[in-house]
Order: sequence, then C-alpha cells, then structure tokens
Amino acid sequence: MKRRTFIAGLGSVAAWPVAARAQQGDRMRRIGLFLAFVENDPETSARVAALIERLRQLGWVDGRNMRLDFRWIGPVFDIDRYRAHAADLIGLAPDVVLAGGALG
Repeated sequence: MKRRTFIAGLGSVAAWPVAARAQQGDRMRRIGLFLAFVENDPETSARVAALIERLRQLGWVDGRNMRLDFRWIGPVFDIDRYRAHAADLIGLAPDVVLAGGALG
C-alpha cells in the first residue's frame, strides 16, 4: 500500500510542471512595438494590420490574450525622443519588444 501511495505521489509531482504551464498560458502577454514610422502613414498602417492579422491567425488576439503597446518614434532621428519612448515601453515590462524602421 505504501508503494502505491508513493508512486501516486510521484505522478502528481510530475504533473506540476504541466499544470504550471497551462496556468501560465492564461496570462495576458505584452508585445512592445518600437517603430520608427509615422503612425498614420498608409503603408505603416497596412504593415501593422498584417501583423495583427497574422497574430490573430496564430491565436493571439489583442485585448484577449495579449496586448500590443506601440511607441511611434517617427523617422526623424532624435536620440532623446528614442530614449524616452524606449524607457516608457520597457517600463511596461513587455514579454517581447519588436523594433522596426526605415533606413534613411
């Protein structure tokens, strides 16, 4: 009887990591986007829409299981502006940060 209790206990301990991963999946994920584009540019809007659609196809929906945090820094190089927006974005503690821009 003690052996069965011990083996049953081992089985439940082995299942803890699986349960922990399942619970972690319910957490809202944050994606930070640090973009050197103008927010209302039509080409930029199309790219962002394509990203959002692809994330949706993969099961990631903004406001449901993940959140997109945008920081639009524009195409003009201003190191103080970049630093301020970067610090603001990192302060939100995103799970991942995507950065993009055009080569000038």
